[in-house]
Amino acid sequence: MNDIKLALLGSEGAGKSAVLVRFLTKRFIGEYASNANSLYHKRFSIDGRQLNLEVFDPCSQSGESRCILEEPVDWADGFVVVYTISDRTSFLNAKNILAQIKESRRETCKGDIPICLLGNKQDLCHSRQVSEEEGRSLAQENKCLFQEVSAAEDYLEISNLFTKLIRHVMEQLKLRGDRRRYSGSKSMAKLINNVFGKRRKSV
Repeated sequence: MNDIKLALLGSEGAGKSAVLVRFLTKRFIGEYASNANSLYHKRFSIDGRQLNLEVFDPCSQSGESRCILEEPVDWADGFVVVYTISDRTSFLNAKNILAQIKESRRETCKGDIPICLLGNKQDLCHSRQVSEEEGRSLAQENKCLFQEVSAAEDYLEISNLFTKLIRHVMEQLKLRGDRRRYSGSKSMAKLINNVFGKRRKSV
């Protein structure tokens, strides 16, 4: 059984929790504000391989908060960075988050870091502030996957994107040879639960 750990990062209002729940349950939950960190768990299979997936969904990050990123960045194997196409500030924050991930992993990650940049709320094209070309360019600059989606409408596209990211994580783990896990992964999970309250969700 393979253990895959993902962190979901983005600004308040970007809809990252809605994207995650859409992927895990196929349901759309709408928008809600969360001031708590959550750890989701799901078992499923990709390409005939059974996986234990854990996704850490911390409370939303502002552009200035570097400290809040340290724990999920150190803990995760891969990342989903979410912004909304109708809010340029969330896009600029996503750019900052990508830079922090790359800076933090510069010494520990030998290959490409498994990251997906996701432009949410594609259904709000009438209020678009970020062009698809800008999102794609930022993704290319950071060598990560990219997709514009609507958590309200696009379960299949969201599912396919998470699947691609998980495959990338599996490839990177395989390239490590010894399948080394970050030494603090178990203690990190305990720390998340102890500090933020045990909010582990099975779906």
